[in-house]
Amino acid sequence: MGTVEQVSIEDISTMLDCGDGFGQGDNAVNGDHLWTETSCSGELCYLGEDACLLKTAKSSPRRKCAACKIVVHTGCIEQLEKINFRCKPTFREGGSRCLRDNVLRHHWVHRRRQEGKCKQCGKSFQQKFFHSKEIIAISCSWCKQAFHNKVTCFMLHQIEEPCSLGAHAGVIVPPSWIIKVRKPQSSLKNSARRKKRTSFKRRASKKGLDDSKWRPFILKPLPSPLMKPVLVFVNPKSGGNQGAKLLQMFMWILNPRQVFDLSQGGLREALELYRKVPNLRILACGGDGTVGWILSALDELQMNPQPPVAVLPLGTGNDLARTLNWGGGYTDEPVSKVLCHVEDGSVVQLDRWNLLVEKTSAQPEEGTQKLPLNVFNNYFSLGFDAHVTLEFHESREANPEKFNSRFRNKMFYAGAAFSDFLQRSSRDLSKHVRVVCDGTDLTPKIQELKFQCIVFLNIPR
Repeated sequence: MGTVEQVSIEDISTMLDCGDGFGQGDNAVNGDHLWTETSCSGELCYLGEDACLLKTAKSSPRRKCAACKIVVHTGCIEQLEKINFRCKPTFREGGSRCLRDNVLRHHWVHRRRQEGKCKQCGKSFQQKFFHSKEIIAISCSWCKQAFHNKVTCFMLHQIEEPCSLGAHAGVIVPPSWIIKVRKPQSSLKNSARRKKRTSFKRRASKKGLDDSKWRPFILKPLPSPLMKPVLVFVNPKSGGNQGAKLLQMFMWILNPRQVFDLSQGGLREALELYRKVPNLRILACGGDGTVGWILSALDELQMNPQPPVAVLPLGTGNDLARTLNWGGGYTDEPVSKVLCHVEDGSVVQLDRWNLLVEKTSAQPEEGTQKLPLNVFNNYFSLGFDAHVTLEFHESREANPEKFNSRFRNKMFYAGAAFSDFLQRSSRDLSKHVRVVCDGTDLTPKIQELKFQCIVFLNIPR
């Protein structure tokens, strides 16, 4: 899809064609696990029989770390902290000048179950039907290399070896890029000299201004033509609620600090943090509305160059995703494959249109509503289909738990459309619309055919 040259375009955004986030506050601790509830009731606690506090409680609740995939009893988390088993680091401390802290090393984890083959001997890992107490493998949470838990396969010197980040090193944001900065001291020492009180007040006000601009993290990327870091935004509310599962998958493969849950906010803050990263690419996991939301945020920040946006379709319609060859809906494709598509995808231009809405002299002041967005990416419509879409949006906002599958969402659309069609709520649309296109008045044609909806298309789907 190329840029249309014959039309007047207000704004052009780059897209990719496929041919909290997480603890961002000043209280973030490096190596903290990202615990999520899990149904792995039969999986053994990572602490093992010797250190596990609840080894006899078979039904005790468990937690799973999204970043390193270990499973422990909820009651054993404190015990895990006592033995100082930390999760993979996601940033570095700003005050550290040690070169060792800037080198990313493997994050080795014992595994009782492991798929694939040993990196050293090339043999497959033994798969058992029941959960084994034996540790069969040692694997890195970053590069995903795995070895048999044998001296002949895994050597002690490998523990301190630098990690290459594995197959997706080109899209992963290294922890050494993300620096946690200390909060500046806002208080000033009292001075006994009265004559300098005014100057101290001036300094204090300047310090307060600095505090308002302070952010807990800064990025210092090292430019490389081989790297195309990906910033992932996931909307768990889109389509069939697949977002929660995807969040954990991306946190496992990538640096968790480049993965953001849009339901927790932080879109603008994330874009501001990563705005100076060279060759940055964005992956929008959601529906067409999510993509529009992210594009509008990019407009507000005026990022230059504007990073291209890829789409993982989680919505109901996914018209824009189908236009850009990302498919009509996510069907549990391996996240690793999706990231390869994002990294290798070609950049195309997408026409985006400003919509100007003005009140007529006959329109009353009361009852008028301001448009939430004045830019449209896919299409702009009046009448029947717009009314159905609005009804769907309002119903989902009121009862999100009822819209938990793509099929159910489409059934709601069909039911609402059929009901609205019978009621003919837009039967008089042609009497209230005047359409002039490129100087040609199309209003008589619209009134003759008595259209119940008018759609202005920007994409072919």
